[in-house]
Amino acid sequence: MEAVNKYSEEELVALLQRQDKQAFSYLYDNYASALNNIIVRMVEDIMLSEDILQEAFVKIWNNFNQYDQSKGRLFTWMLNLTRNLAIDTLRSKGYKKQSKISGDENSVNNLPDTSNPHLKFDSLGIRKQLFNLKPEQRIIIDMAYFNGFTQDEIAKELGIPLGTVKTRMRTAILELRKMLHNN
Repeated sequence: MEAVNKYSEEELVALLQRQDKQAFSYLYDNYASALNNIIVRMVEDIMLSEDILQEAFVKIWNNFNQYDQSKGRLFTWMLNLTRNLAIDTLRSKGYKKQSKISGDENSVNNLPDTSNPHLKFDSLGIRKQLFNLKPEQRIIIDMAYFNGFTQDEIAKELGIPLGTVKTRMRTAILELRKMLHNN
C-alpha cells in the first residue's frame, strides 16, 4: 500500500511549480470536492459542473506558473480560477442557447423544487443578480450567503482585512437591493 503524502502549502506549491504529477494528484484529491461544490451551486447542473471542474484542473495544471503566493493562498487562487471558468461558461452563448432549448422542452416540468434549501433561499433570484456585481463583491457574497463563511473566515481565506470584507459586503448588499427593486 502506497503511503499517503501530506504536504504543507509551501511544499505543494514548490512541487507543482516543477509539474510534479504526484503533487497534482494530491491537489486534485484534496481540493476537487470543495471546488465542485462551489461549481454545482453556481450552475445547478451536476454534469456541467463535472465538465467545468475537469477544465478547471487542466487550467490549474497548465497555468500554475501564474500563481503568485504573495497575492494569496493556493485554494483562493484555484477558487477564483474555477469560479471565473464557471461564470464564463454560464455567460457563453452555447450555454445560454442550450439552457433555453432545454427549458422550452421541459416547460411543463419546470415547477420550482422547493425541497432544495438553496433554491428556496434564492427565490428572489439573488444568485442571478450576483453576476452583475464586481468580482470582489460577488465572491464575498457567495462565500457568506451560499457557502456559510463568516466575515472573519472570508477575510482569512481571501487574505484581506476584515474591514475590507465588511465594506465590500455592505456595498454588495446595497447594490443587490437596488437591482431587486428595479426588477
